[in-house]
Amino acid sequence: MIKRMRPRTRRDLWLLAGSVVLLGAGIVALWAGSIKIPDVSSLKERKIVQSTKIYDRTGTILLDDLGDNVTRTLVPIEDISTNIQRASIAIEDATFYEHSGIRPLAILRATILQPLRGNGVQGGSTITQQVVKNSILTTDRTVTRKLKEWVLALKLEQVLTKQQILELYLNESPYGGSIYGVEEASMVFFGKHAKEVTLAEAAYLAALPQAPTYFSPFGNHLDALETRKNYVLTRMNELGMITEAEMKSAQTEKVSFQPPATAGIRAPHFVFFVREQLEQEYGRDALEQNGWRIITTLDADLEAKAEEIVKRFALENATKFNASNAALVAVQPQTGDILAMVGSRDYFDKGIDGNVNIAVAERQPGSSIKPFIYATAFEEGYAPTSVAFDSATQFSTNCPVESTSDTPPCYYPGNYDEKFRGPMSFRDALANSINIVALKVLYLVGINDALKTARAMGITTLNDPERYGLTLVLGGGEVKLLDMVSAYGVFANEGVRNPYRSILKIEDRNGVMVKDFILNPEQVIPQNVALNMSDVLSDNEARAPEFGLDSALYVPGHHVAA
Repeated sequence: MIKRMRPRTRRDLWLLAGSVVLLGAGIVALWAGSIKIPDVSSLKERKIVQSTKIYDRTGTILLDDLGDNVTRTLVPIEDISTNIQRASIAIEDATFYEHSGIRPLAILRATILQPLRGNGVQGGSTITQQVVKNSILTTDRTVTRKLKEWVLALKLEQVLTKQQILELYLNESPYGGSIYGVEEASMVFFGKHAKEVTLAEAAYLAALPQAPTYFSPFGNHLDALETRKNYVLTRMNELGMITEAEMKSAQTEKVSFQPPATAGIRAPHFVFFVREQLEQEYGRDALEQNGWRIITTLDADLEAKAEEIVKRFALENATKFNASNAALVAVQPQTGDILAMVGSRDYFDKGIDGNVNIAVAERQPGSSIKPFIYATAFEEGYAPTSVAFDSATQFSTNCPVESTSDTPPCYYPGNYDEKFRGPMSFRDALANSINIVALKVLYLVGINDALKTARAMGITTLNDPERYGLTLVLGGGEVKLLDMVSAYGVFANEGVRNPYRSILKIEDRNGVMVKDFILNPEQVIPQNVALNMSDVLSDNEARAPEFGLDSALYVPGHHVAA
């Protein structure tokens, strides 16, 4: 039988609970009162204890110093465009002028909902909190540090006006690399002072601090930057800061960015690739302030040679074939290490959008996709000696067999030289890149099986089989050069894939290991399939009808598979 709790007992429990809460609140109040806010003048100097440095694989050649030559020009709030002020408030802290330093509902989400989801204590920071975080406190995500941030934000609001706090924030915000503050960012990106920027330019600036490396106008995510800039403008309109006409005008305005400065960076495409990876994993603050040593996979000597080769031949191709750009990636198959990454003929050439990393952009691969189709055939029981007919073929079942029409829905492709050779072994057909036989091989194995092989080997972008059809084998889908090079490494490594990696290890300022990027090999195609493929691709006699016996692919004393 369950006995009811007597009224006196319940009252005692409530009194006890209330006493505990009051005692706890008193302790927190005493602790909060003991926190001293630093001299406001000290907030003018950004706290960067020791910068993170990125090295090549030897750990001796510096590629980039994330804190080196920090550039910032302090300006009063009167010299910062109201466009910048409003845009930053709209995207970072819409209630900036209404709160007293913190937002209680945001704190509730940060302290209760986020930890319940396993994300730690984070989020909900006001502009005032960001000033505190950037200038006073460390960036670790702990309850104690967050409590200090809230208390100091409340205190800061008591000693500074809103405009003074906003001035500090806009002079402290990071805009990528060594660029801090809106004045410096305005000069670097637009060649004008912060008080002179247009509404669209201000929206770009406001879009950056959330992830300055990812959204950088000098980086590889210009579409994402454009989307976020437009979102900033949408928020400004929703908050009544600008009219709908002003919003639409700014969203369609064509903004020109200044070409990036050299800033002493080596292998810039690779460095930004690494920085973006680290920023996504650890956050910008940790990356810039922890004083880490990032030991990458890059071979600095090979990288220098690769940059020289790409530039020389890209300029030659521009004259011969009107091809404005080129890229090169070198990956070690036994480890997946990226040894060289050249994303364009010249990172700093604005005329060709040189800062865009073509090595990780999606492009059609042409006939270089064919080995993955043939590898699927080898795995399904075909062999290099298997034979198919190189003959005129109408591939569409929607058209008569004898039709020579290539107008959709008909499909009547030809070879590059407009010749047909009759029966051919798979070896000879692949070695000479014969289109008709490749199409028939894809038809035999099926597009889904072929894509399954490609994905297992590291191709990440071919996800729409209905769109490609048989044209996939002629390069009808889009892939990334980095994926392709990594996938070809599976052939060279006897069917074992090592996912590409750009970092070997991270050490802290005392040499203690933060993270070791270990290998993760996996057998993704049978060994005999990989060996057969390498044998076919290195058969100099088989490819001689197209390339000749003494082509650039022939290196005496070496088997060069291509």
